[in-house]
Order: sequence, then C-alpha cells, then structure tokens
Amino acid sequence: MSESLNFLDPSVLAGLSNLELRARVAVEGFLSGLHKSPNRGFSVEFNDYRHYQRGDDMRHVDWKLYARSDKLYIKQYEDETNVRCVILLDTSASMAYSSGGVSKLNYGITLASALSYFIMRQRDAVGLITFDDEVRDYIPAKCRQPHLMRILRTLAQVESGHKTDVVKPLTDLAASLNKKSFVILITDMLDDEERIINTLQNLRGMGNDVITFQIMDDAELNFPFNEASEFIDMEDNESYITSPAAIRKAYLENLNEFLSYCRKQCQSSGVDYCLLNTAEPLDEALSSYMTKRAKSF
Repeated sequence: MSESLNFLDPSVLAGLSNLELRARVAVEGFLSGLHKSPNRGFSVEFNDYRHYQRGDDMRHVDWKLYARSDKLYIKQYEDETNVRCVILLDTSASMAYSSGGVSKLNYGITLASALSYFIMRQRDAVGLITFDDEVRDYIPAKCRQPHLMRILRTLAQVESGHKTDVVKPLTDLAASLNKKSFVILITDMLDDEERIINTLQNLRGMGNDVITFQIMDDAELNFPFNEASEFIDMEDNESYITSPAAIRKAYLENLNEFLSYCRKQCQSSGVDYCLLNTAEPLDEALSSYMTKRAKSF
C-alpha cells in the first residue's frame, strides 16, 4: 500500500490531532465534487473580503483596496452561496464503540470535519449540530473562513454523551429552516429507525437535499466473535453473556434486515443513504459514494 493511502487509513487519519489537517487530507482524496455551485450569487449584504482566486468575476474586485495594498480582494457577501448545509453528528454513547480501531464517533468527527472543509472550499455555507439525547452544540450555517475554524474547534472537543434521540434535533432543524438546505446526518441509526426515517422523509418533502451517513464498526457488521463473551449495551448498560456461535446467524440476519430497511426506506423517498465501515479508509468510502451520487444526477 502506498504511503499516501496508508496515511488515509482510518486509525492513522483519526490520530491526527489537528482537525483542519485531518479534514484537508481526507478531502483531497475525493475532490471530484460533492457540490459545484453553478453560479455565484452576490446578493445584498456585504460580509467580508477574501483573496482573489483564479476564475473569480473581476467585477467584484475591490479596486480601491487594490490601489492601497497592491493585492486583489473580492467582496464577499452573506449570501454568496446557493447552498446552505447543516451537518448533524450523533455523539451518543453507542457512537463511542470501537472493536479495536477508530471509534464510530471519531470516524464521524473526521467525516464531519472533511465535509465542512470541502463545503467551505466550494464557497457554500455550512453549520453544525452535535447531539445525543439533546442538542449539545449548534452552529448556524455561514461561509466565512473563521467560521470553519469554529466548527473544527467544536468538533475537536466533542465527547460521547448519553442515550440517542435522533428525531429531536432533526425536528427542531426542520422547524427552523427558512430556505431549502442541504442536511447531512451522521449516525449509527441505533435508535428507533422508523421514526428517524419518517423525520428524514419529512425534511426531504420540504424540498431539502438530505444525506444519511450510517457509521458502523467492522465488528458490528461482521460479528467476528468466537469465545463466550459479555455484550454490554453502551447506552443503558444492560448486559448478557452468551456464546457468539449460538447467536451469530440470528444477529447477522437481523442486522441485514435493519440495514436493508434503512437503505430502502431512505432511497425510496429521495433521501441519499451511505453505509460506512470504520475499517474502510475514509477517502475511499467517500469517493465510492460520490461516484454513485454523481451517476444519480
């Protein structure tokens, strides 16, 4: 395996302490395009300056500032975007699970960081909601560079919480949206999946573009256990001891039924769905997903 691909191994990538670097490394691996703004809507409210980039419309250069600084700056406006994206990250106790590699939560943090970085790179606005059984962090969508650093600092401080209530933040978000948005949910879906999907369908029905990234640990997907083990529910601490061989078949059948339900119910209502295995390099997983997404348009 090449050094660059090895660098993008989930456990290596998640081990980077600098989230901006982690996000940039992951994003560079799939920079084929989550969203390309077809036009740049310069609207009413002036917000900030940014450096001129090749291809920018020269009509929006501040020539007075150029005369003083001999550098090209573009006037940036609050609505200089045709997409506003909100990323919701599940930080409940079940997301802390790891069978030895990177945890689902750390994988989700890296994914949220990479998507935030990429969306900002596309000059679209991005916001963040972290939650367990209640909203822990809320950052409204904006498209200024300091805003990205605020999101990354927040993600760097995320810790696993308590039980899961995915529906509440989704419902609150739906009530607060005053324009069509891009909603990205990152979760293991280990809650009432029927209620979650109904809420996602409602968001989609409102005209929003909705993507669900369901993150699962490799051991959850393949159940590799052999010896008698104690299995503990991370959210209510209930436990029982059993022989894996006695329950493997039933477990895998129930798991496949669960995953199939999530995928089919999402896709049938126009909600994008992507299952991610924490053992899979993030850039490869995202590249595969983006390829499939591009073919659907």
